[in-house]
Amino acid sequence: MISTQRIIYCTNPDCTNPINPIGDRVCASCQTPITYRYLWATGSSAAKIQLEQNLADRYEVIAPQIWLDTLPGLLPDIPEELPQEVIPYLRLYQYQLHLPQVYGFVRSPLQEGGDILLLENVPIEDSESVYPNIVEAWEQANGVRQVYWLWQILQLWTPLSELGVAGSLLVPDNLRVQGWCVRLLELVEMRYGVSFQQLGECWQPWVATAKTPVAKDLDRIVQQMLHGEVNLEAINTQLNALLLSSAGELPLTLQVAGKTDIGSTELLHNEDACYPTDSSDPDDPLLPHISIICDGIGGHEGGEVASQLAVQSLKLQIRALLAEVAEQSNIVPPDLLHKQLEAILRIVNNVICSCNNEQNREGTQRMGTTVVMAVQLPQRIHTTSGWESKNAHELYLVSVGDSRAYWITRNYCQQLTVDDDVLGREVRHTRSLYRQAYHRPDATALTQAVGTKDGEFLRPLIQRFILEEDGILLLCSDGLSDNNCVEHSWREFALPVLGGELSLEEAVEQWIDLAKQKNAHDNTSVVLTHCRVSPEYIIPMTRSLPPVEIVTDETEPEEEYELAASSQALLELEVSSEPPTPATSPPSTKRRRRLPFWIWIGGLLALLVGGTTLGLFTWWRLNPQSFQQTCRQLPQRVQQFCPPLN
Repeated sequence: MISTQRIIYCTNPDCTNPINPIGDRVCASCQTPITYRYLWATGSSAAKIQLEQNLADRYEVIAPQIWLDTLPGLLPDIPEELPQEVIPYLRLYQYQLHLPQVYGFVRSPLQEGGDILLLENVPIEDSESVYPNIVEAWEQANGVRQVYWLWQILQLWTPLSELGVAGSLLVPDNLRVQGWCVRLLELVEMRYGVSFQQLGECWQPWVATAKTPVAKDLDRIVQQMLHGEVNLEAINTQLNALLLSSAGELPLTLQVAGKTDIGSTELLHNEDACYPTDSSDPDDPLLPHISIICDGIGGHEGGEVASQLAVQSLKLQIRALLAEVAEQSNIVPPDLLHKQLEAILRIVNNVICSCNNEQNREGTQRMGTTVVMAVQLPQRIHTTSGWESKNAHELYLVSVGDSRAYWITRNYCQQLTVDDDVLGREVRHTRSLYRQAYHRPDATALTQAVGTKDGEFLRPLIQRFILEEDGILLLCSDGLSDNNCVEHSWREFALPVLGGELSLEEAVEQWIDLAKQKNAHDNTSVVLTHCRVSPEYIIPMTRSLPPVEIVTDETEPEEEYELAASSQALLELEVSSEPPTPATSPPSTKRRRRLPFWIWIGGLLALLVGGTTLGLFTWWRLNPQSFQQTCRQLPQRVQQFCPPLN
């Protein structure tokens, strides 16, 4: 009797019996998680292919234009010369949160069809159906989310326009929404160019049914687009103001916990560093506004120094930035904050780079570190209801290297960052498709890190999000993210936290334990931020783990590696300025005078310099001998400014 059981193959090349029935989550033979790779088959030819057909002995048609690859471990068919239609996908690789990626090609079984382009990373649910389009979901969304969707589309307009595929944003059925996130089914190249006015025409029927708190302002914005009264930048500014003022109406509660672990007992050193950890001061004014993970490279006497130096330096500068932003009574534009965060990262980069130069480190001996940092900025904002909120719900992500950030809700897990590795470089430069580059032996090798080169060569990815739903922000080093551990296990560890059944600290411990089981070859760092905007309040659970002993400076083992003087100064620096807490304030009619941006920037620089001076002065007064010892390591022309030893 011929078996009609649907099967899928295990991706483990060493599996002795890789055949599994579709529906299983783990291979029965080797316990490797089964990979279900759903693909979007583009073109009218693909839409005509009947369901349950099997193409190329591997692709099963499970829904119109939705195919399942039953041999996910094998490389798909890829032509030697890439067709022009795939180039925009490759160049837009960094926008993979919103855009699909090219998977491969299949010859159409229909006579009139040619090659069918297959796309991965598409908005398809586990239930084997696509997420709803923006029109279907529009009326069920609240006003904040409606504005947020339009803001995301506006951010995609310029990069897609530059590659001639902005028409993709004018097809409502092509715009799918996964919760807060706008995702495209495919890129559409229109024969004739598209205009910004056409985008307004596309938005007009949606805005007509927008929620009352935002409807009037959205209609005014769309009318300006239709009549060409203002440019893209002006529309962006207005839409951003509406987004922040509507988001400011929501309550926001943040709780953060983190830990770094050496991993296997065979590893001698932990080159990871993170903030916060279980020994961090709970009264630190930075909490819960920032979370940081750094994974050092360059060996023990480089990697762990670079990661610790980066964390301490970032804390110092972000403290000043938070304090300055909190003082502003009007909106600080996203592009200005983007530049400030980029400048901060370049400063940290150059501090580590200077250490390398001072110690004559060359090639692979140059120390560096990955960075993934989340900054929740408590901007003052006048809400749509007319009162002043002290938090605009903005979250900025800064990343360099392959440490990652994920956003997890009850329904989905989204990777927010993009790895800086050879794989991504090959795709962005249109030299290879993703799956081709994925099979390279050096695919995961880093292409940039903080501190290895001068700051002018650093290209950090800085993204901005709005916290408008309950969820968990997970930052982790590759000790956890390797082998798709997060993607396979997020439900098990995140849902109990979201349901109030597990404390955040316990969840951090469980993620660390998972990493030690699956990726014991590496150090692991995990920082979780639980974000709540729902009116209901769940009492935070107390940690059931044994108390952690905090080692004081007097009992801490002496660092084996001696830092450069400038680096040691930054590590020992402490600044006491405290930014206001993000709690939502009661209604207020008092408005503060807006400072010009040049004064704001000058004040920020003055605060940074003043904080550094204060820290160095404190160090000199409390430990003059250590200060003098470090001072003598500086160049002769600098030593003359050092104070005498009392």
